[in-house]
Amino acid sequence: MKKIGFIDYYISEWHANNYPAWIKERGKGEFEISYVWAEEYISPVDGRNTDEWCEAFGATKCESIEELCEKSDYIVILAPSNPEKHLGYAEIALKYGKNTYIDKTFAPDFATAKRIFDIAEQYGTRFFSSSALRYAAELGSLVGSESVTVTGGGSSIEEYIIHQAEMLVKLTDSEPEKVCVEAQGEQYLCRVKMKNGTQSSMLFAQGAPFGVYTGGYTSVNSDFFGALIADILRFFADGNPSFDTAQTLNVMKIREGVIKGKASLGEWIIV
Repeated sequence: MKKIGFIDYYISEWHANNYPAWIKERGKGEFEISYVWAEEYISPVDGRNTDEWCEAFGATKCESIEELCEKSDYIVILAPSNPEKHLGYAEIALKYGKNTYIDKTFAPDFATAKRIFDIAEQYGTRFFSSSALRYAAELGSLVGSESVTVTGGGSSIEEYIIHQAEMLVKLTDSEPEKVCVEAQGEQYLCRVKMKNGTQSSMLFAQGAPFGVYTGGYTSVNSDFFGALIADILRFFADGNPSFDTAQTLNVMKIREGVIKGKASLGEWIIV
C-alpha cells in the first residue's frame, strides 16, 4: 500500500474531504491517505479539528511537516484557498525528493510560482500542479485552437479565475503577453494577448457554467476531478507529468494579470 501525506492549512475543506474517496476509487486499493499535517487545528469551514478528520478518514496526524514527509511515499500540498501558504510548505516538502502534487491555486503570484519551481529543481523533486478543469474531456478535440473564449464562475474572480486560465493555456499552449480586464456589473471580460499574436478571452460571472467557445459553444461537465485524481496517482507511480509544466507558469502569469487588471479596468497589464 502506497502512503500519501496531506499537507494543508486546515484539513477539513472541500478538496481534502473529497479526495480520499476518489483516490480509493481511482487507485484500485493501491493508495491510501495515511498521514496528515494541518497548520490550523480547527477548520473555519465546518469547525472540525484535525484529530476528528483523521478519525473519520483513517489517517494519522503528524506533529510536523517533516514527520509527514519522512513517513509518506508521496505528498499532496493542499490549502486550495490559501495559495500564499504553498511556498512555505513547499520549501520543506520538496527537500525530501518525493513525488509531490501541489493543489490549485499553485501560488499567489508568478514570482512565488517561479521560486517553487526553482526549489524543486534544486532538490531534483518531481512535482506538478493543475486546476482540475485541465482534465475536462471536452477540451481534448479543441487543443491547438488559436483564439478561444472560456467561461466560468465562482465566489470570487481572485480564487476561481484559475480554472479558466488553466483551460485557456491548455487549449492555446501559448505564452501570454498582456491582459486587459473590463467589467459589466459583477461580470468580468478578461482579454489575453499571446506572444504569438493571437488573442483569447475569459468571461467570469458568479454562477456561470464552465464552457469553451471556438466558433461553437461546448459545455464542460465531464468528470474532470476524477480524471485529475487518476493523473495524480499515475504521476506518483512514474514521476512524469502528463503536460509541459511550464504551462503552469503561464497560468500564473494570466491569473496575476487578471488580479492587477481588476484594479485597473480597461488597461493592458504586461505579464
